[in-house]
Amino acid sequence: MKTWNDKRYYSLDYYLKNTFGEKVYRISLNGGMTCPNRDGTLGTRGCIFCSRGGSGDFAGSAAVSVREQIASGRQLLSGKTNCRKFIAYFQAYTNTYASVSYLSRIFREAIKEPEIVVLSIATRPDCITDEILDLLTELNRIKPVWIELGLQTIHHQTAEFIRRKFSLSCYEECVQKLRTRNLAVITHVILGLPEETKDQTLETVNYLAKSPIQGIKLQLLHILRDTDLADVYQTSPFPILSLEEYCDLIVDCIERLPEHIVIHRITGDGPRNLLLKPSWSLDKKRVLNTIQKQFRTRNSWQGRLFIK
Repeated sequence: MKTWNDKRYYSLDYYLKNTFGEKVYRISLNGGMTCPNRDGTLGTRGCIFCSRGGSGDFAGSAAVSVREQIASGRQLLSGKTNCRKFIAYFQAYTNTYASVSYLSRIFREAIKEPEIVVLSIATRPDCITDEILDLLTELNRIKPVWIELGLQTIHHQTAEFIRRKFSLSCYEECVQKLRTRNLAVITHVILGLPEETKDQTLETVNYLAKSPIQGIKLQLLHILRDTDLADVYQTSPFPILSLEEYCDLIVDCIERLPEHIVIHRITGDGPRNLLLKPSWSLDKKRVLNTIQKQFRTRNSWQGRLFIK
């Protein structure tokens, strides 16, 4: 059976080392944008789980240039690693929600840096126009461009609850357009959403297993302070996945994915000062070790359950 170094799934780390010849780290950037779900176009409060930082709590400050943010990110990482190659990850809020001229300026500023080997852009499928597609296609000829889409779930009722504000058909149309332009798609899924069953979560993963995406992020639901989700939880507490339940679910998900889909994330880092639940997620090493143990217990490899 196939293994990817010491892991039993196709990890992002493995992909990057084999593509670029060495370890590559992300530098989280802030392009100074907002979101149609915050500025009044679709809503004013954002997705129910989203922090005030727009999921970019680890990103740099929009008050400084992209070049300065990259330099600061490199300096921060220099104490941990001698890494020489980086991903420019525009993470905070919706990173195609601006004029094409502005996007062109900041994205080109990022990929102009020689140590940047990939441009990764977190956005919404309803915020990619044909003009933006043209820009992304042009940039993709210079350096690889990844588009990260926060689908979270395929289920309409859950999507309504989390205030996602776009349809599954909108997501599907966007993925088709991106793939027509040969742009890589990484889809985000949240595990442990309120009132969503394990079977429903696996239905989302089964759907993505048959879709033309190149990568997936499997993200544990974090309840963060000062979010509407925190208000819901504190008023009417709902079940939170335990460490064992989450690790079991992660393996269930990965078993359903074909081997060519890169697993970009199997856990997440909630800001320590914002995280309310689950507290066990702060011990990332323990989480990863428990997932690996679960793989060994099942004698499991990625794609074992995948049926074309």
